[in-house]
Amino acid sequence: MKIPLARIAHARSGDKGDVSNIGVIAYKEQDYTILVREVTAERVKAHFNEFVKGKVERFELPNLWALNFVMHEALDGGGTISLRADAQGKTLGAALLRMEIEIPNTDALR
Repeated sequence: MKIPLARIAHARSGDKGDVSNIGVIAYKEQDYTILVREVTAERVKAHFNEFVKGKVERFELPNLWALNFVMHEALDGGGTISLRADAQGKTLGAALLRMEIEIPNTDALR
């Protein structure tokens, strides 16, 4: 069964120059394993497509039920030179929560 990531997690995002950072945090401990399995660096890069020109790194924080993504060359040069409407990447966390993930049907009823 496919669901939007927002059903099991929330996110925060920000920037440092041309690098965007997104933290994805599971609402429930048991959903952390779904995050680890479904929200890979490769899938995040594919989700943002041409907006992220560099590599995407993923860091796992199991004690927080969270994943942290560092996306290089993601802000068209960064806040001071970018002409993007969101040059600091503040909306990228919300955009990532729209990504669809696969969950087992047994998890759908919780």
